[in-house]
Amino acid sequence: MKRREFVKVCGSSLAAAAAAGMPGLGRAQDKMVWKASDVHPLGYPTVEAIQRMGKKLETSTNGRISIQMFPSMQLGGEKEMIEQAQVGALQIARISVGAMGPVVDDLNVFNMPFIFRDEAHMRKVIDGPIGQDLLDRVSNAPTSRLIVLGWMDAGTRNVYCDRPVTKPADLKGMKIRTMGNPIFVETMNAMGGNGVAMGFNELYQAMQTGVVDGAENNEPTVLAQNHYQVKKVYSLTGHLIIPEIFVFSKRTWELLSKDDQAMLRKVSREAQMEQRQLWDAMVRDAETKLKGFGVQFVKADKEAFYKATQPIRDKYGAKYAALLKRIQETA
Repeated sequence: MKRREFVKVCGSSLAAAAAAGMPGLGRAQDKMVWKASDVHPLGYPTVEAIQRMGKKLETSTNGRISIQMFPSMQLGGEKEMIEQAQVGALQIARISVGAMGPVVDDLNVFNMPFIFRDEAHMRKVIDGPIGQDLLDRVSNAPTSRLIVLGWMDAGTRNVYCDRPVTKPADLKGMKIRTMGNPIFVETMNAMGGNGVAMGFNELYQAMQTGVVDGAENNEPTVLAQNHYQVKKVYSLTGHLIIPEIFVFSKRTWELLSKDDQAMLRKVSREAQMEQRQLWDAMVRDAETKLKGFGVQFVKADKEAFYKATQPIRDKYGAKYAALLKRIQETA
C-alpha cells in the first residue's frame, strides 16, 4: 500500500472509531494514548521534552491520558509525520519550520538566511507577539489541519563536509543536502554550493556513498545522527537559525474536552521552556563530544555569506516586509 493511501485509510479508520465511541478517541473520560513522533533518538531535547510532558499528563489525569513516543524516524520523516498528524493517525509531531513552510507560507519568514542576529534574538521573537501570531496562523489555516502547541529550539545551522568552508568560493562544486523547501536550496546555491533537497532519513547513507558531499545542521543533530562518522569538518557559517514547532492533530483536538485542551496547552508551554534548557546543555555537550571524535570546528566569514545570500532575502522577503521590520525591531 502506498504511503498516501495508508495515511488516508488510517484517518478514515480513526474517524469511524471516534464516531463509534472507541475508547481513547470519542469520549473525554476514556483512556487516551497519544502517539508522538520525532526524527531524533531518545534523549534528544525535543524527544525528552515531549516524554516529560507525557508523564505530567499521565500524573494529572491519573493515567487517563498518556503519550507513546516513536523516536528515530520510526514513523517516517517530517513530511510523513505532518501527513499522519493531519489525518489523526498521529497526535503529536515535532516539525522543523523548514518543513512546515510549504504548508503555511507565513512561516517561511523564518526560513530565510540571516534573519536573526543570534539565538537570543530569535528567542525574543518567538516568545513575543510575533511568535504567537505565527502559531495562531498555522492553527487557524484551513490547509494545516494542525494545532500548534509551541515552539522548540533547534540552534544554529552550519555546513559540515570534508573540507573547511570559510567563504562562498569554498562551496563551489559541492552538493550539500538541504531540507525540502525551495528557499533552502536557493540559499545553499547563493552560498556557493549546489543545494540538494533530500529527506533526513536518507542523509547518512547519501553522505557515506557520495551522493551528496555534505549537509548543514546544528551540533546536536550531527552528534545524535552519527553524521560525524562520515563528515569531519564543521564550518560555522551560521546561515540559518530556524526554530521548530510541535503540533497536535486537529482531528484529535476537536474530540477533546475544553478542560483537556486547556491542560494540554499548559503542559505544552512548560515543555517549550524545558526543551530550551535541555537544548542549551546539549549544544555544549555535543560540541565537546564532536571535538573528541575528531571533528574540526572552523570559523567562517559570516559577513561574506550574508552578502552572498542577500538575493534570497530580496526575492522572498518582499511579501513579508512588515513582519521582517517587526523582527528587526525586536530588541
